[in-house]
Amino acid sequence: MAKRDYYEILNVPKNASLEDIKRAYRKQALKYHPDKNPGDKQAEEKFKEAAEAYGVLRDSDKRARYDQFGHAGVGGASGGGFSMTIDDIFSQFGDIFGDFGFGGFGGFGTGRRSSRRINKGTNLRVKVKLNLEEIAAGVQKKIKVNKYVTCDVCGGTGARDGSSYNTCSTCGGTGNVTRVTQTLLGHMQTTQACPSCDGEGRTIAQKCTNCHGEGIIKANEIISMKIPAGVAEGMQMTVAGKGNAARRGGINGELLVLIEEENHPDLIRDGNDLLYNLHISITQAALGAPVEVPTINGKVKIKIDPGTQPGKILRLRGKGLPGVDSYGRGDLLVSINVWIPKLLTREERKLLEKLNESPNFKPNPNKADTSYFEKKTNFFN
Repeated sequence: MAKRDYYEILNVPKNASLEDIKRAYRKQALKYHPDKNPGDKQAEEKFKEAAEAYGVLRDSDKRARYDQFGHAGVGGASGGGFSMTIDDIFSQFGDIFGDFGFGGFGGFGTGRRSSRRINKGTNLRVKVKLNLEEIAAGVQKKIKVNKYVTCDVCGGTGARDGSSYNTCSTCGGTGNVTRVTQTLLGHMQTTQACPSCDGEGRTIAQKCTNCHGEGIIKANEIISMKIPAGVAEGMQMTVAGKGNAARRGGINGELLVLIEEENHPDLIRDGNDLLYNLHISITQAALGAPVEVPTINGKVKIKIDPGTQPGKILRLRGKGLPGVDSYGRGDLLVSINVWIPKLLTREERKLLEKLNESPNFKPNPNKADTSYFEKKTNFFN
């Protein structure tokens, strides 16, 4: 099932400001919060759906890609479950309710939000080169990425087998320390992550010898992803949860995939249209002839009409590229160029001189084909 439009989910216009988007998300999240709708799976899905929309629209880069390419620009062209869990949403967007005095996302009384800091893995960026054939059909790509992955010895906990955790003696398990300093303006109180436990509120009694207590190690991972048809040079796709793993559990980062296009030996891309420069001889232009032109799916035959003029544009409908997140398809535009030989034999020269005496071989400016200039198709010059 196709995903709903993010602006529709939050009920905001496409030119909505960041503050309007934040306010709209806050309203939706309050309405469908799991603590207000216990056991209601439909409300929980709407809660996740609103968080997904907010996660994209609040980020200027992701929002720009979504506005240009739709869902394909931020991780997929069609349906699929939202990769974040309820706890992930709480940890990332918990500050959204600060103005309402709920004490965080778990402020409805469940105590859902833990005081322990939840780590977030960093994002990774890779480039993927595609040829026009892959762009036209869509492709399943396997990408080898060197990244931080969860330690397979301790399962990402950072602790040796059987080891326990100790409450941090510095912060007492809160993950934060408060300091009071004397300034010219009086006493100033600041709160920051505990330096002893890095904000986790606990320390490991015995660290894993494989990852040295970090819970992550460097390794290569093969990541498979579906790239939809019609993607373009410079487009960036997001694979959620496939970035660097987080230290000692937490939320993985994202894998950002930048699309690069390989040049085609014959065809030039112009949006969803493809352009081809066809050279024919004088006799083919004058007499007409069947010729072959390349397309994404192999060569096709077209007919050159007698008297075809240089610069004429032939349009092969539906022979271009599909649009991302759309049902349309571009065309193949064939620009006719008449090839003039530079070297002639004596017999060829005499034949052309004789033809030149015919009135049919005299140029007539009043009947010149100006379609090339009218359509502004100087893309091959």
